[in-house]
Amino acid sequence: MRNAAAALVALVALALVAWALAQFSAATRGIEVVHTTWGSMPVTVFGPPARQDEKLPTVVIAHGFAGSQQLMQPFAVTLARNGYRAVSFDFPGHGQNPVPLPGSLREHDALLAALLGALDSAVSGARALGGSDGRVALLGHSMASDLVVREAQAHPDIVATVGVSLVYGGADMAAPRNLLALYGAAEPAMVQSFGRTLVAGLPGADGSPVTPAEVRDAVTYGRFEDGSARRLALAPGAEHISVLYNATSLRESLRWLDAAFGRPATASGAPTFIDARGPAIGALLLGIVALTWPLSVALRRVLSPDAWRDALNAYAPWQPRPIGRGAWLAVTLAPALATPLLLRVSPTSFLPILLGDYLLLHFALYGVLTLAGIGWLAQRQVLVLPAPRLPSLPMLLASLAIVLWTTLAIGVPVDRYMFNLAPAAGRSVLIAAMLVGTLAWFSADEWLTRNRQAPRFAYPFTKFCFLMSLGIAVGLDLSRLFFLIIIIPAILILFIVYGLFSRWSFRATGSSWPAAVANAIAFAWGIAVTFPAISR
Repeated sequence: MRNAAAALVALVALALVAWALAQFSAATRGIEVVHTTWGSMPVTVFGPPARQDEKLPTVVIAHGFAGSQQLMQPFAVTLARNGYRAVSFDFPGHGQNPVPLPGSLREHDALLAALLGALDSAVSGARALGGSDGRVALLGHSMASDLVVREAQAHPDIVATVGVSLVYGGADMAAPRNLLALYGAAEPAMVQSFGRTLVAGLPGADGSPVTPAEVRDAVTYGRFEDGSARRLALAPGAEHISVLYNATSLRESLRWLDAAFGRPATASGAPTFIDARGPAIGALLLGIVALTWPLSVALRRVLSPDAWRDALNAYAPWQPRPIGRGAWLAVTLAPALATPLLLRVSPTSFLPILLGDYLLLHFALYGVLTLAGIGWLAQRQVLVLPAPRLPSLPMLLASLAIVLWTTLAIGVPVDRYMFNLAPAAGRSVLIAAMLVGTLAWFSADEWLTRNRQAPRFAYPFTKFCFLMSLGIAVGLDLSRLFFLIIIIPAILILFIVYGLFSRWSFRATGSSWPAAVANAIAFAWGIAVTFPAISR
């Protein structure tokens, strides 16, 4: 029965993956995608096949903090399929750009100058593209929304600006020419207030100036002819990341740019192609995750894990008592509370990567404190620790297969269709450094939660504690750790996905080590590759 269910799940999973890949392939049909570099900056140009007699407007697309140009593909493909040249690129310190950012988050002026310099270079390169008519618009997400507003304010010939999840930190809160402020409807009102402030000030229906509180969703104020057009648009059900894949986001941006450039195609409501790839990404990742279960079932048959599990626990000279609720809470909550408090007074600036050094220490210290708690439980004879023994060759091969599958099966499609995961120059050393911290925590956590004495729901509870600990750390040092708020939802998703991998791996092998190593590599890789590189 189990084998039949596993075969059925495998077939459904493969069908989901095949459908998703077909959707991605169809999205770029009929357009040219050229990967190049301008100086040291990686650039991708999307557009219709070049024609000698055709000149097209260009949209420069900029990603947000810890992002890369892959993250902005839905906008680039949508615009290219509808007659634009779209230029995406990697900021310094991001993606495949080998040039680090200067300083740290506290050195705001130096960071801003470097980022604006890169954006200005991208705009200059876009104007000089063959087949460009010289007109340029800007589109930026999150961190880059601030940058595109500043760039457009400095260059009034920018035809239009689209700020996705717009946050603008400038003292001059004046809107640039033809501004669309686009948000996910689920984003906090505090974030949306930036866009409302920039859109406000123009006459409303009664002729009086509209206040930020009075700005209405999907209402255009001002006129494109004199550059005063402004609009606030909310993508239903979307938050800070999913807004990039939302059909409303893409359609609003396309129509806004068409109106600004005087192109009637979508302004008149004609059918257009929209690369709303959210369902395809969901199907691809769901298929890969689902396929992991039947693979683990097959692995279990090969390894005979019941015998392995019995051997691990047979050495105990005593019968362990159940772990009391108080003892369990002490071991799980103490590291969560102590780690941010101890790191608040500890130096955490030693790696050339923004916030990566703090996360390394948070993982490492949390892991060490958890190991201390495990030792305390073992001394109280309520937790069985496996006897040291050399694993068999089949177990080593199985562990290697698990690590490779859980790393590559998720990593390769994410790198291709979502955001960069390929290490740029110097990032491999950062992965190794991050692994010191992540391996300490995941080893301790897997050891604690996969033990047969662990209470029910132990695994999700320790993940909740870790996220709570990060939240406390942010609250204690908001100015330095603010951007960790952005990645907490991503960490939650990874905990869910790799938690499933961990569960299936343990059932297949009877050992917590393969999942501990796989999870540690996945987190170390993701942090070291995506967080901005800086020069120390």
